[in-house]
Amino acid sequence: MCGIVGVTGSDQSVSILIDGLKRLEYRGYDSAGIYVNDQQGHDYLVKRPGRISNLEEAITPDVHGTAGIGHTRWATHGEPNEVNAHPQYSTDKRFYLVHNGVIENHQQLREHYLADVTFKSQTDTEVVVQLVDKFVTDYGLDTKSALLKTIRLISPDSSYAFVLMDREQPDTLFVAKNKSPLLVGLADGYNMVGSDATSMLKQTNTFMEIDDHELVIVKPDSVKIEDLDGNEKTRETFTVDMDPTAADKGAYPFYMLKEIDEQPAVMRKLVQEYFTGDQPKLDEDLLKDLNDADHIYIVGAGTSYHAGLVGARIFERLTKIPTTVHISSEFAYEQPLLSKKPFFIFLSQSGETADSREVLVHINEHQWPSLTITNVDKSTLSREATYTLLLYAGPEIAVASTKAYTAQIAVEAILAKALGEYRHIKSAQDFALKQQLGSVANGIQAITDSKDDFESLAAHYLSKPRNAFYIGRGIDWSVSLEAALKLKEISYVQAEGFASGELKHGTIALIEKGTPVIALVTQERTAGLTRSNLEETEARGANTLTIVSRHLAKEDDTIVIPDVDEMLTPLLSVIPAQLLAYYTSLGKGLDVDKPRNLAKSVTVQ
Repeated sequence: MCGIVGVTGSDQSVSILIDGLKRLEYRGYDSAGIYVNDQQGHDYLVKRPGRISNLEEAITPDVHGTAGIGHTRWATHGEPNEVNAHPQYSTDKRFYLVHNGVIENHQQLREHYLADVTFKSQTDTEVVVQLVDKFVTDYGLDTKSALLKTIRLISPDSSYAFVLMDREQPDTLFVAKNKSPLLVGLADGYNMVGSDATSMLKQTNTFMEIDDHELVIVKPDSVKIEDLDGNEKTRETFTVDMDPTAADKGAYPFYMLKEIDEQPAVMRKLVQEYFTGDQPKLDEDLLKDLNDADHIYIVGAGTSYHAGLVGARIFERLTKIPTTVHISSEFAYEQPLLSKKPFFIFLSQSGETADSREVLVHINEHQWPSLTITNVDKSTLSREATYTLLLYAGPEIAVASTKAYTAQIAVEAILAKALGEYRHIKSAQDFALKQQLGSVANGIQAITDSKDDFESLAAHYLSKPRNAFYIGRGIDWSVSLEAALKLKEISYVQAEGFASGELKHGTIALIEKGTPVIALVTQERTAGLTRSNLEETEARGANTLTIVSRHLAKEDDTIVIPDVDEMLTPLLSVIPAQLLAYYTSLGKGLDVDKPRNLAKSVTVQ
């Protein structure tokens, strides 16, 4: 979940590192640091707790170098402070290391090999850099061999992305990874390393993948890849076609608001990418493998899990294949009984979610077919699954996911229609999805155009209470879970989503005078039931509001959204929830994009 950037061969290393860290801050913002070396006998280490801006303010004009490493941290071991910030360094200050991941056996390594070392930090990372130093100093190994020896001692359950620098080889970055993401960027006259492509896009759009259990030696004019046995490997480069300014906020105060506003464009982009005429066009092999399956399993975490809940309903309606959704962190260690011919769909904005990858590794061991639906081409889940479908949503930087959620649902709908047509299912053949997605794009635009209305609603309903509830039935219940997550993660209101029919089975005991209860009403079959449940909360003093499709609306409804096919109403009903969460957080004076204790890309288990 931490962010790593490294560069060698540029006299602009400091500015390159800072720019890269700013683009990686969504991965963690507890502390940050850089180490740079000018290859003329001068080097500099600067670390600060808190945001990148704190680090930037601490960098004096004399700090310069032609090679360096930087890190923005999401704390796993040790509190967020300057001592625990990365880069971590060896006692003799020869070696400097940045690390993303968790070393599961760090305590055993410390006790067995480093009992005579006085540690300055509480991090597992310091154990690694001190081991490298020990193996060089006491065993006479060179730096590469010392890092290899250290890696072999790390338990296989551990996750790591390492970039190591040696003061005696200041032009060289020693790079290795297992489970945690890392890429090499090939620039003009210099080379880079970063946790993702966006951190390097300002310098290059040419990249090289790093696989698990590889050691990569990056110099200004060369990149050498070896496996852990020393066998050299070749690797093709790939390009990322993305405007580096796409990851900028522009005139927006926060990324989240920008990304909410981008959702109509994302819907139109998906139509452009996946339709030929009125029909979706997808890989025939993908459709054949899905058609052969007797059960579809959707795996995701957080917002992606919620998108899967909506998608499962669409799959079953349009394909007639049983579909269930699983939380990846649970599935990884409590695998349910599976059908004879399963097909797995992984939902992940980043394509790097550690829990989902743990599941995919197991799936691949059984050679079951799989699909990753992700926003990041060439990400780990994309590379390791049988198939990939991209979200085409552009960079999503805010921790609270918005456009990735709606893009995931839209891509699931596109896939379900294509598969249903492949299976000659009439409901899929009759479903005018391309036109419906056009209506969705227009509907989202209509809601976001009136975003100022949501600021007053948030102030009235949600600015003061400590608790709030979203309720709905069927597909509306699935959306209520996502709506509640948006509110709780950025405004710190204890929000929960409930199936409204379950209120009388215990939950209604939580309703007090003034408790906000927000009802989602988009399904004709259950609209009356949900309204009845909402009235039951009103009778107990709840402060209620509604998000209702236009054809179901009544005079006193709070938020009325445009009509679309009932299967696609989540693409519209979630937008008011996103805006309510945004303005609640904004009204409280919180950092909307960087809520406490969270990071966007969860790359550790």
